[in-house]
Amino acid sequence: MDAAESIFVGGGGEGYGSPQSLLLRFGNRHGLIAGATGTGKTVTLQVLAEGFSAAGVPVFLADVKGDLAGLAEAGSEAAKTHEGFAKRAALMGLELSYRPFPVTFWDVFGQKGHPVRATVAEMGPLLLSRLLDLTEAQEGVLNVAFRLADDEGLALLDLKDLQALLTFLGEHASEVSARYGLVSSTSVGAIQRRLLVLENEGGASLFGEPALDLSDLMLVDGSGAGRINILAADRLMNSPRLYATFLLWLLSELFETLPEVGDPDRPKLVFFFDEAHLLFRDAPKALVAKVEQVARLIRSKGVGVYFISQNPADVPDAILGQLGNRVQHALRAFTAKDQKDLAKAAETYRPNPRFKIDEAIRDVGTGEAVTSFLEAKGAPGIAERTLVRPPSSRLGPIEDASRAGIIAGSPLAGKYDQSVDRESAWEMLKAREAKAAEEAARTVPQTTDASPERDYRNARRYDGGSNHPAPKRSGSSRSDSVGEAFAKSFARQLGTKTGQAVVRGILGSLFKSR
Repeated sequence: MDAAESIFVGGGGEGYGSPQSLLLRFGNRHGLIAGATGTGKTVTLQVLAEGFSAAGVPVFLADVKGDLAGLAEAGSEAAKTHEGFAKRAALMGLELSYRPFPVTFWDVFGQKGHPVRATVAEMGPLLLSRLLDLTEAQEGVLNVAFRLADDEGLALLDLKDLQALLTFLGEHASEVSARYGLVSSTSVGAIQRRLLVLENEGGASLFGEPALDLSDLMLVDGSGAGRINILAADRLMNSPRLYATFLLWLLSELFETLPEVGDPDRPKLVFFFDEAHLLFRDAPKALVAKVEQVARLIRSKGVGVYFISQNPADVPDAILGQLGNRVQHALRAFTAKDQKDLAKAAETYRPNPRFKIDEAIRDVGTGEAVTSFLEAKGAPGIAERTLVRPPSSRLGPIEDASRAGIIAGSPLAGKYDQSVDRESAWEMLKAREAKAAEEAARTVPQTTDASPERDYRNARRYDGGSNHPAPKRSGSSRSDSVGEAFAKSFARQLGTKTGQAVVRGILGSLFKSR
């Protein structure tokens, strides 16, 4: 098999099957890397990332434990692992060589890589509802907020924009409810509290501008090698829902933005989704169905998605059935549930008469796996016991100074470093309120009789058991008048603006406007 058309994953000597390679033309048919902790999933991910990069395919992956940064540096004969790697390479007839790969570091918090941001509008109401863990009623209110922002031309860029819009929504609930449906102040308050929690957890760093340009994830270096985009996720994992929502947003943006390419000879981008169980844990059925739809359709955009998890059972069956390239490391079977999961995992492989797949999955050692890759006609290959090849890059983390040097020398250096706070919903709503205050000041009559004694005498005329109510003091409720002026102006404007036709995709992200 031509090395330019495939990625060599592994082979072995006695007791192992034939050499195993992933065909590049099926790299967008998605895949799975599964296995218990400590069985070699990270090394397999590293080997596949190297292979795609060497073939000119950009890669995006999340570095959950901080040990994938080694892709940026060459392995070394001085490393503790070298002797074992050399023996393994000899078993499979591989000439062991070390090399670094072009890496771009990213970090939502801007500390270990280029800042990566999305606007609130791009995230969309569905994914934000998932991120904030909203109830159905609260999600409905958030949808109203987004629709109102779209209709009124209020740009939602960062959290303060959304917070300002929700405050406005609560203060003008009656006018909004009349057009968009009931808006409960209780739901608005609950959403605001969730946003405050998200802000306290550092989630505000994700929202703002300049937003990530997807083309920056699809770069190649001067030699034609695909750049490996590494998202620092060790801190991000402290907020698992934020981690999963961000990666799902990125996947949906790729789906909505990239053009159809059919079946290319190699992927345009490969996306590794580590800790995949976080994506599906406690997710509503509607969201899982949409993820399934994206996974099914995004391969026609030339994007391959590879899920990494401890157990294949972490991935819903409808999505698992779409994963054609599989590397199954050891699964432990200590409990009845473990044994059931092991049997289920074995059933998803094409049988091999030379061994029982469930026993092989249970017994393979660290760095070994049961593999199955799509064959020439796109059919699943027969399951094989495979010794995974050694990586060419360094295993483990790199020094902070090395990381800083790579970031400084990146082709994207300086592009995302400084946040931009242009006029958006917060400023627009503040300006509208100021304008309403000016209108109220012009229309509210000023009192010419401010004497307390005169006020007392006037009030006495309506006392003494009379049924006539005392008149309101002139000029005593200017703040109410401001609110009334704002409300009336807003009510007149509702539904009268043509604005831009906003189109949202499968997962609610903003991807086109006319």
